[in-house]
Formats: sequence, C-alpha cells, structure tokens
Amino acid sequence: MTLREFLSDRLGRIALWLVCIGLALLFLFATGTQPGVLALLLLALLLVFVTVQAADFFRQRTRLLELENILESLDRKYLFMECVSPPQNLYERHLFDLTRRAGRAMTGAVSDAQAAQREYREYVEQWVHEIKAPITAARLICRELDGKTRRKLMAELAQIEAHVERALFYARAENPEQDCLLRQVDLGKIAAQAIENHRSLLIQSGVRVETEGLDCTIYTDEKWAVFILGQLLQNASRYRGTEPVITLSAKPLGKQVQLVVRDNGIGIPAHELTRVFDRGFTGSNGRSRGGSTGMGLYLCKKLASFLDLGLHIASQEGEGTAVTLTFSAKGNLTKM
Repeated sequence: MTLREFLSDRLGRIALWLVCIGLALLFLFATGTQPGVLALLLLALLLVFVTVQAADFFRQRTRLLELENILESLDRKYLFMECVSPPQNLYERHLFDLTRRAGRAMTGAVSDAQAAQREYREYVEQWVHEIKAPITAARLICRELDGKTRRKLMAELAQIEAHVERALFYARAENPEQDCLLRQVDLGKIAAQAIENHRSLLIQSGVRVETEGLDCTIYTDEKWAVFILGQLLQNASRYRGTEPVITLSAKPLGKQVQLVVRDNGIGIPAHELTRVFDRGFTGSNGRSRGGSTGMGLYLCKKLASFLDLGLHIASQEGEGTAVTLTFSAKGNLTKM
C-alpha cells in the first residue's frame, strides 16, 4: 500500500476532519479568541491529525506486508487463512471469519468437482477397456469376409480403436504421474509397435514407411511414446499426398536421441503452425478432409511436456511435414 493509495482511500474522512477544524476555529474566532491562540490551536490540531494518520498508515502498511509475506511463503496459497497471524482488531476478526467460511465453501466445491472428474475419468477408462472386447470380436468376424470388404472393415475398426485410445489417453493425461513408468527401451521397438498398431490405416492409405537409424536406446515411457508416435503416423496418413512416404530417422545427440518423423504430404499452412498444438484446433486441412478432432497433437504436446520430451514441428505447404521428437537420456530427466 502506497501513501497515495492510503490518502485516496481516506479522502472523505480527511475532508471531514478539515471542515470540522475550520468550523471550530471560526466559532472560537467569533467568540473573541485571539488570532495568536487560534494559530497555535490550529497548528496543534493539524499536528495531532497528521500524527494519527501517519501512525495509522504505517500500521496498516506493516500489517499488509506481513500478510503478503505469509502468502508468498506458502506453496499452497489456499492455506493462507489457516496460517495467517491472529486478527489485530474486531474488523479483522470478522473479515477473517468471513474469508475462512468462503474458503471452506470453495474447498468443498473444488473437492466435489475433483471427485466428479475422478469418477468420470474412471468411467472413461472402464468404458475403453470394455469397448475393446466388441472391437476384437468384430475383427475376428471380419476374417470370414472376402478380401476387399475385410480390408475396408478392418480399416474402419482401426479408426474406431484409434479414437478409443485417444479418449483413454485424454482421461489419463489429467494425472499422468499415476500411469507413467520411465525406463530404458529400444527406439526401434517403439517405432515397430506404433507401425503395427496402425498397419490397417497405413495399408489402406497406400503409405510406405521407411526407417533409418532406429537402433537406439532411449529413456521414456514406452506406452506413451508409442501413442505419440502413433498420432504422428495417423496425421501423416490422413494428410497424405500422391505416392505417400513416411520416414522415421533417428540420430544420437550427446545424451539425447532425436527422432524425425517426416512425410511428403500436403503440409500445413504457415499461419496455422503456431496453433497446431492447441486443444481442438483442426485447421483448414482438417476441415476440408474431415474426421479431425484437433486432439491428437494437443495430447502429444501435453504428454511430451510431462516426459521432458522435445516436440517440434516444421512444415511447408504442398511439400510435407517434419515432426522432431527429442528424447532425454536418464541423467537429464527432471521428472521421475
């Protein structure tokens, strides 16, 4: 609190004091009090007034600084009212009591919201596991069909499974630390698993996948890395050009391994590159081709951030897109 703020807050009170002092002096002057006595009285009253206001200003400023220091020292700011020093007067006591009651009501509302969110997440995870059974059954039924129909249905089932998987990872992304296991894994194994998971889509789209230098060991969560790479393969397949090719190439960079997923698709307009990781952003390509939810790259960015995984995208419209994943070595990780 500054002196200017203090005076501005008390402007009405100060004006009232000055008016009362002026009226008192006029009354004394009218009753024949000597001018010299009036001057001394005015000086004494002003001195008392300024002293009282200055003392009040310093007291309030000291109190506010004390409260601010308590708040800044807390990691959990919402515990401020539980850690604050006792109120110094009746006004503070009532104010603190009202604030505590409001804080308890807010805590209760947040707890209810978190419980509802947790129940919803658990329901989604349970639903995802249950829906996999009929998807698997449908795959088995497809084997009895002729080749062309089987390939079409298998591709559609693969799309359904991809959407289901995305829903599962979206639910888990709210609390990623509960489902994360960081360990050393083979990059080639992760790439092979991601390709296998989306084999139907790649075949139907006529996409050729080439790999180079994937015989590297990285330190990450295998399941999440497969999911991130799978989303990139899906995007490359969806926004493919003529004679589509996806190249997965890796190279070591000191204590890091850099994986580049490059395609020769339709690319991304330059003005949309800064927004591709935004939640729900589909872009002009997504709107023109349909089927885009705008959640794939958003989830990739969110999970990569937790894994300390570098994620960078570069694209040239009409020429293709390159997504670079930089995996940290074990010694460089800050989140375990």
